[in-house]
Amino acid sequence: MTDERLGDQGRILVGLMSGTSLDGISAAVARFHNLANGRVHCDLMGFTHRAYHGEERARLEQAMQQGGAREYCRVHADVGDWMADAALAAMADAGVTARDVAAVASHGQTLWHEPGHSTWQVGDAARIAERTGCDVVSDFRSRDVAAGGQGAPLVTIADCMLFAHDTHWRALQNIGGIGNVTVVPPAQTHDRGGMQSVRAFDTGPGVVIIDGVVRALYDGRPYDHDGLIAASGRVLESVVQEALRHPYFADAPPKSTGRELFSRAYVAQFIGDCEALGAAPADIVATATALTARSLADQYRRFIPEPVHDVVLSGGGAHNPTLVRLIEAAVAHGNGPRVCIFDGLYFDGEAKEAVAFALLGFLHISGRAGNVPSATGARGPRLLGSLTPAVR
Repeated sequence: MTDERLGDQGRILVGLMSGTSLDGISAAVARFHNLANGRVHCDLMGFTHRAYHGEERARLEQAMQQGGAREYCRVHADVGDWMADAALAAMADAGVTARDVAAVASHGQTLWHEPGHSTWQVGDAARIAERTGCDVVSDFRSRDVAAGGQGAPLVTIADCMLFAHDTHWRALQNIGGIGNVTVVPPAQTHDRGGMQSVRAFDTGPGVVIIDGVVRALYDGRPYDHDGLIAASGRVLESVVQEALRHPYFADAPPKSTGRELFSRAYVAQFIGDCEALGAAPADIVATATALTARSLADQYRRFIPEPVHDVVLSGGGAHNPTLVRLIEAAVAHGNGPRVCIFDGLYFDGEAKEAVAFALLGFLHISGRAGNVPSATGARGPRLLGSLTPAVR
């Protein structure tokens, strides 16, 4: 596809994303240009990651399970400050100031997501605006839910506009806390209505169970670095097969899930099921890793009939060699699609979701819809997000 920009100088946005893995806040600074065929070109200018400290992560996990009005109010304000910290660090990394930035687009931190009813992200946009001096676009999911959609996945629009293959169907698989996939037709078909066939849904657990098991069994270690623990263990096939019988995996898309299902209680039960079979800690990590890979392949077989040419992995799970190897074995066996890593095709995959929300902010200030109804199930295209202006 020819990169034919429309002669504009582009607009710079900061995207902020904190996902279900609760590892921290990703902040990306990106410049967007409109292209002649309705697509968008993106240049990544800067990227930083603000890790959550142990106490911060514990507060968020606690708030997801229970809390009172005072704590919810304080978490909302404090996450706003943490988001502002990340935005300012990314702006410094990119060498831009508030005068250069059209808006900060903040996803916030999801505390609760109930498809078909409601969704709740905290992170006070007013604090981000005050601290950064930038307009802030936030609360992206609510409008899609109000329009009858799942409110997820929202990265679909970026997968379509920024990362589609020119001539082949492509599956863009994010492996954050939760796994989600976007199935995108060739970019050359988009201006002929091809985008109407885009589909996306949550495949199930990404690293949420793996990380939960590691933290529980390895003295609070945050994750399985390079998948070394999983590589040393054995997979309990019966536990994997039983886990795949959960009704979520049989539900047809559009669908989404989160820590409401794959909670600390779920992780505790998973560990108990493995220990009942005499599993060592490494075996439990190996089994959790296999569950992510098998659930992904299971969802592809059930719900992706399109002739996908390649599967592009991004998110934290894409940096786990053991998980990637298991995904390759489960998905790319025989004549299946090839599996590749997002970083090798575009830029640091850790920045992908933050860039996606920067794009949603760009679409908001451009007056363009940000949801893909075929992916979320909404009644139609909607302008996503609410604007909190900076002080002028």
